Amino acid sequence: MKIGVGIVLFIGLAGCIPSKPNIASKQPETAPAAVQQAAIEQRLIQSALEQQNKSQVNYKIQAGDLLEIAVFQEKDMDRAARVSGNGTITFPLAGNLKLADLTVPEAESFLAEKLAEFLVKPQVTVLIKEYGNKQIYVLGEVKKPGSIQLPAERRLTVLEAITLAGGFTDLAAPDRTKVLRNASGQNLNIPVEISRITKQGDKSADIFLEPNDTVYVPQSFF
Repeated sequence: MKIGVGIVLFIGLAGCIPSKPNIASKQPETAPAAVQQAAIEQRLIQSALEQQNKSQVNYKIQAGDLLEIAVFQEKDMDRAARVSGNGTITFPLAGNLKLADLTVPEAESFLAEKLAEFLVKPQVTVLIKEYGNKQIYVLGEVKKPGSIQLPAERRLTVLEAITLAGGFTDLAAPDRTKVLRNASGQNLNIPVEISRITKQGDKSADIFLEPNDTVYVPQSFF
């Protein structure tokens, strides 16, 4: 009989001992959806800028382009040269050279080859400082992403550029469209809410594009 009472008391006391929290089962708090979305969007914007840089590498020099040319350790040869109507420039030692229809890397190699007759292993850098044929880029969730030449007779808006790029894909998030612009060395990220233009008739939201702008349409997360 005493043994039975002891067992009952032990069970009762055991029931009063607070249980330890299950630390292993506690899940870490996830970041708010808005923060996650912003991080994803930032990565997508970076990807768009990389696509723009790739497009510029593949760009072929045209008449009217202003080139900035530098030769390593030959500062007196550094200069800006405008590509003439027949696609040529004049450069010291190398003379008259046709650079039209060459990519930037091809132009660098070609100029280095010509200068090699006078210099030891010249290293040439060519940058397009100004495009003769002004262009913009439409990237992301549009049907025909790529570069578009700006018309000489009038200015182009964001919605017009997207239309020229085939319009939005089914995965697009039109109201998160952005214009990526470099202004005086600063990278600007300008949001454009497309529904304000198409549904509310707010034409002021349809901003004019400038040369080398990138219109980026992100993918919908839903």
